[in-house]
Amino acid sequence: MTFSERLKEAVTGDPGASFVYLSNFEVERVWGADEPKLPGSGLSFSAVTVNRMEEVGVLLADRQDAVILKERVDPDYLGYLEDLDAVHGALLMVDGNDPERSVTEDALESPDLLATLKALDDGRTHLAPLGISDREERLSQATGLPLAGPSAEVCRRVNGKIFSRELTESAGLVTIPGTACRTVAELSRALDFHLARSPRVVVKESMGVSGRGMVVLDSPGRAARLVRMMGRRGQDAPVRLVVEEWIDKAYDLNYQFIVARDGTVGFETVKRALTENGVHRGHAFPPELPGGAEDRLRESAEVIGGRLHAEGYFGLVGVDALMGTDGLLHPCLEINARFNMATYQNRFAERFVAPGQHALAGVIDLKPVRRHSFDEVRAALDGLLYDERSRTGLLVNNFSTLNAAVDQGRRSQGRLYGIAVSDSAAGARDIQVAAEDRLAEMTRKA
Repeated sequence: MTFSERLKEAVTGDPGASFVYLSNFEVERVWGADEPKLPGSGLSFSAVTVNRMEEVGVLLADRQDAVILKERVDPDYLGYLEDLDAVHGALLMVDGNDPERSVTEDALESPDLLATLKALDDGRTHLAPLGISDREERLSQATGLPLAGPSAEVCRRVNGKIFSRELTESAGLVTIPGTACRTVAELSRALDFHLARSPRVVVKESMGVSGRGMVVLDSPGRAARLVRMMGRRGQDAPVRLVVEEWIDKAYDLNYQFIVARDGTVGFETVKRALTENGVHRGHAFPPELPGGAEDRLRESAEVIGGRLHAEGYFGLVGVDALMGTDGLLHPCLEINARFNMATYQNRFAERFVAPGQHALAGVIDLKPVRRHSFDEVRAALDGLLYDERSRTGLLVNNFSTLNAAVDQGRRSQGRLYGIAVSDSAAGARDIQVAAEDRLAEMTRKA
């Protein structure tokens, strides 16, 4: 069975079900909307760019599936994907793209799209969001399409970093030394305790997203300032934070598994996660793991999956793990009971990454001062784009994020997502670096 069939069978009981994919990135913002925030945690990359990441769903859909998009896929980019036979699902558009709104919010305000979705309600078609919040529940109710997952309440509960820490501790898994804090007083005590043991600590919002909602503290003075700022409403004021001692890491990992409705746990993938200042930057796979590490991750998946099922969760799960420089594996930093960027690589990997090959999926930050066509990107990457004959090169798996911000008059905010494939890890990295250089030159020449 393919990844898609395994997922569908696990959550619906029908491997031939149809999914309508809805890639509502940063759903954590909805889950954590009413939680106190760390100072400065509202700063983020442009929402208009993040909201266009929904285009990666195009590569996940099979022939019986559909994808909801904020705008039509650039025709030249679509032709490029079609030439690779990488696009199979129906592409459904919202009635109007509000760049500041998520794809779900746009869909809820789209009478024509809602009518189209209602017509798909045949008993075998499900709405498959990246993550389920009350907004996706409203879309399900408005269309009659059942959700391919549990309730928003369950999803919110199991996706917090506090939940992850407490599950890890109670299950007896190796846990980074730290404390879950629910009041300012608890935060103050935790900072005093952990800074006495570690030169640095990390403070994370329970529902922080994409490396935001976190701060690194390296002195009691900085910790005291944070406590003062958070404690303006009193020592009993609620917070939902995790304090963790700093771990010198060899590398980050992300592994995925599927929890079926009956509680069965199916391990899917493990990839090396690429991060920069706590922000996710991509994945490398297959990872080079020391002996026994994958077995321990598989064992951890069984434990975590069983706990999630007991909470009422079923569906895809991604877990962040960390290998310390001391060789100690920490199998659960954070549970993401939802899709993540690695999920959108699975179908491509099954079809285009041959056994023995290596892939590097990442994001290329660019500074466009005007809109760039896909033909310009193709020309800049001449000889580097993925070629099915050689089975090597860079596959662009999201083009819309390059122009999303500049289309709104916001310069110097562009991204291009790609998956570099080669016969070696070094070769994949060389392709990625060369692509970055050529695309940066393309935007400079503009």
